Amino acid sequence: MPEATPRGLTRLAFGGDYNPEQWPESVWHEDVRLMREAGVTMVSVGIFSWALLEPARGVHDFGWLDRLLDLLHDNGIRVDLGTPTVVPPVWFYRAHPEALPVTAEGVRYEFGSRGAICHSNADYRAAAADITTKLAERYADHPALAMWHVHNEYGVPVSACYCDSCAAHFRRWLESAYETVEAVNEAWGTAFWGQRYADFEDINPPRLAPTVGNPAQALDYKRFADATMRENFRMERDILHRLAPGVPVTTNFMTALSQCDSVDYWAWGREVDIVTNDHYLITDGRRTHVNLAMAADLTRSVAGGAPWILLEHSTSGVNWQARNPAKAPGQMARNSLSHVARGSEGAMFFQWRQSRRGAEKFHSAMVPHGGTDTRVWHEVVELGASLDSLSALRGTRTEADVAVLWDWHSWWAQNLAWRPSEDHDPRERADAFYEALYDRHLTVDFAHPESDLSRYPLVVVPALYLMTEKAGNNLEQYVENGGTLVVSFFSGIVDEHDAVHEGACPGALRDVLGLTVEEFSPLLQGESVRITGPDGSELSGDVWTEFVVPRGAETVWTYADGLTAGQPAVTRHRLGEGTAWYVSTRLGAEGLDALLGWAIEDAQVAARVDLPRDVEVVRRAGESGTYLFAVNHTASDAKVPLEAAGTELLTGERAAGRLEVPAGAVRVVRLDG
Repeated sequence: MPEATPRGLTRLAFGGDYNPEQWPESVWHEDVRLMREAGVTMVSVGIFSWALLEPARGVHDFGWLDRLLDLLHDNGIRVDLGTPTVVPPVWFYRAHPEALPVTAEGVRYEFGSRGAICHSNADYRAAAADITTKLAERYADHPALAMWHVHNEYGVPVSACYCDSCAAHFRRWLESAYETVEAVNEAWGTAFWGQRYADFEDINPPRLAPTVGNPAQALDYKRFADATMRENFRMERDILHRLAPGVPVTTNFMTALSQCDSVDYWAWGREVDIVTNDHYLITDGRRTHVNLAMAADLTRSVAGGAPWILLEHSTSGVNWQARNPAKAPGQMARNSLSHVARGSEGAMFFQWRQSRRGAEKFHSAMVPHGGTDTRVWHEVVELGASLDSLSALRGTRTEADVAVLWDWHSWWAQNLAWRPSEDHDPRERADAFYEALYDRHLTVDFAHPESDLSRYPLVVVPALYLMTEKAGNNLEQYVENGGTLVVSFFSGIVDEHDAVHEGACPGALRDVLGLTVEEFSPLLQGESVRITGPDGSELSGDVWTEFVVPRGAETVWTYADGLTAGQPAVTRHRLGEGTAWYVSTRLGAEGLDALLGWAIEDAQVAARVDLPRDVEVVRRAGESGTYLFAVNHTASDAKVPLEAAGTELLTGERAAGRLEVPAGAVRVVRLDG
């Protein structure tokens, strides 16, 4: 079996994408000297190099890569070696233009960017297998090789193609999944609008149509596109496993819910030997460190709680948003160490040296355009030293307090056309609930709705429109056995085929919640409602309301106005040894905090009222000890209580009682005992 850590890497991963092909070979030695100065331990190489490695069909040039890997090895730098299959060379597309993907509108993309691939195309698959084989045969035993990096950011920017090759592949996929066309008709509800199919050959991808197409067909096509990309990953992975046994294989995920919505990372997490992730701050005025923490927690959860690696983030600004501000002094270290606190075995960047040409020349890098006489470079060197001092925590695991349920299939389904309100965004609800838990200083594991939840005292469901019967039974058992469940509106509505569960809504959850929903009543843009509690206190909601009928649940908060005035807004249902809460409107931050406060009390989760806002405290523990991370995102010094004395690893000082964390700084204490 391949290792679950990069081969030969004895410290935390620190480095970035290294693209020496952009520079004269005379620069390489200077690069390696600077890498050693910065404490770089690993670099990613060759991800976009297919045109250089195979400049013409069947003509290979590995000399430059041989020299580069030898140079890196001689300087003690490990290599994450890419298979360059994200950008086939232009000669390939000239011979096989049909390998370029086609949109649902029938437009074929052109060569000239990246990721323009029809993953069903047989010629692409053959060419990808060939270059992967050539790389594995040549470098399997190279002493610098730490792990393989297949492709790059699957699903970005193109996940689905709608060409004739994909249509034929989709039919084969459907036949494998359903066996008969009658089963497809049943699953898709094709009796509606007379869409019934008599043969698999009648079925095409959900291409452009006069109005909304079949939602179940569209949902299955998303599954098919994801499975097709995963099929190609497995093809390359299996070649690498066969020719380079023992060397782990990964591909870089983009789990941040705002950055890639076409990949089911629960499924992908089972396919890689090491989970790796790319994360970039979305600087839209919100608290970017909260989204960072959320992405790191989700990545760790996709890894099954095991350590993972942050394979890309930015030293400062990026180049692809509408506005790309620089990171503040110290922010790069805080970002990096926040990922480490939440399970990453290091912090790597895109990229090592900032490009002078191409689409990403304004994207920050470890070596900026200004060179080593810059703030960014000095912070890079400081971060390298910090990560080196934390090497002992390799292999430890982040400890979580609560779970949030998330399912990419549900997200895909809810985002299809003609839902009750386009203002209900499942990702927004996930963000909002996560931020409320973050502000209560609780560390979150994400979990699939059908997974074992028994170790969590509290489970939160921000938005699960699609929920299988198995998932519903799982949550009912969880509550009966003593768990506390919090569910937000429009969850448990449809099954895996986007068919409304039989009976009253919310079909998969009505028993555990002890209620039914007679009717959804979304609000118009700008409308809001008041809800009142038994003590006369008042909260507000927007976007959504419902006509809720308690069937065992007690009403805790009531709608005070609107169409649903007098109806239950928030309910609580005691079932077996546990409790299930339901909220039928979109609460703001104040309301979510109140709701979670009640649920946390039911769950008997220890309150953490002695920590300042935006000072996050996270624990990692394992055979080497227990490590407490304190990350201060504020402009004021903070004091964090310590449960035990210990040694602060970044300064070497002893700490006891209360830990001083300067403004904008990070402290990591290895606790005694």
